[in-house]
Amino acid sequence: MESIFYEWSDMDKVLLVTGGSRGIGAATARLAAAKGYDVCISYRQNQTAADSVVRSIEQQGQNAIAIAADVASEPDILRLFSEVDQQLGLLTAFVNNAGILEQQMSVADMDVARLNRVFSTNVIGSFLCAKEAVKRMSTLRGGGGGAIVNVSSGAARSGSPSEYVDYAASKGAIDTMTIGLAKEVAREGIRVNAVRPGFIYTDIHTSGGEPNRVDRIKTAVPLQRGGQAVEVAQAILWLLSDKSSFTTGGFIDVTGGV
Repeated sequence: MESIFYEWSDMDKVLLVTGGSRGIGAATARLAAAKGYDVCISYRQNQTAADSVVRSIEQQGQNAIAIAADVASEPDILRLFSEVDQQLGLLTAFVNNAGILEQQMSVADMDVARLNRVFSTNVIGSFLCAKEAVKRMSTLRGGGGGAIVNVSSGAARSGSPSEYVDYAASKGAIDTMTIGLAKEVAREGIRVNAVRPGFIYTDIHTSGGEPNRVDRIKTAVPLQRGGQAVEVAQAILWLLSDKSSFTTGGFIDVTGGV
């Protein structure tokens, strides 16, 4: 059956992954390259890690660039998308992955500076990036359609009590944005979906002050283990592909059954 959405078989596939130098973002970028995408990754600080991802993509025969950009900064976001336009061409896929969390803490001990940092990156940054992606993909604005995948979290459902309620709340906002934006742009040839990773082995747990958090919690996971970044990436790539052409406003929980 022919998809009613724009087919990419007759054009270059161009993907932007924010926060693509490590973890889920890096795994997504590498897997996308294996599936024929040219890829831009953004990173905030770790240029060495970003350059390593770019080299691995180029070794697969695809074009790749890495752009330093803080998604909490609108000028950085505008520059990031402009670089994709100039260096890779028309954006066809976008993964809203960049996000932060801070030290494990109860809500009663959180200050406004922390809340501003978390919500500026995880919510406002994600909205602004989605806005720029839509402007390029929308068939009503001269684009060829495309797909957006937001990286939420299983924390949006659990709430992460006594650890990261602010992070969990920011991901709850991403869930709501996914649903609303999917309905808003469906007639413009754009599909919007989300993945909700669970306890995945990535460096983000170090930011929270507990690098071995997954090992501590994994016995509470029905599958009795933590997840790997590539397992989340596989779900993301399915949502980006034409294999999911009748899926929008949907979620894939990659949580091991939690």
